[in-house]
Amino acid sequence: MYSSVNTGELLRQYGIRPSVQRVAVMDYLLAHRTHPTAEEIYEALAPQIPTLSKTTVYNTLSLLVERGAAAYIAIDPRGARFDGDTSVHGHFFCTECGALHDVFFEQSPLLPEPEGGHAVACAQIYYRGICADCRNGRDD
Repeated sequence: MYSSVNTGELLRQYGIRPSVQRVAVMDYLLAHRTHPTAEEIYEALAPQIPTLSKTTVYNTLSLLVERGAAAYIAIDPRGARFDGDTSVHGHFFCTECGALHDVFFEQSPLLPEPEGGHAVACAQIYYRGICADCRNGRDD
């Protein structure tokens, strides 16, 4: 996905000035394809960056989403999740275990344009149901 550039350069490509905190948050999103919450990111990074605050994590995620470097995913009723993969893909939320999976398409789905002259900036495809692991009774 972004393997050809370092995280600082990636942030610059989105017009974001790299800082230790911003690079760490973006690195976490790129390395953890679990679609973490802001709280999960904070809990994971705080031991390595003692000066990190929850506010900084929330502000960084907001900036990443605003500039298009990350995606805000509102499929989980328990809270917002974030994705470092901004390629065209959908998401599947398991109502049983709460896992959020990427869903990739062989070709981009064509969604109808809304009537009324609206200019669409973003469209997301979500599925909800029971994942294969839960359907098969696996706990791993």
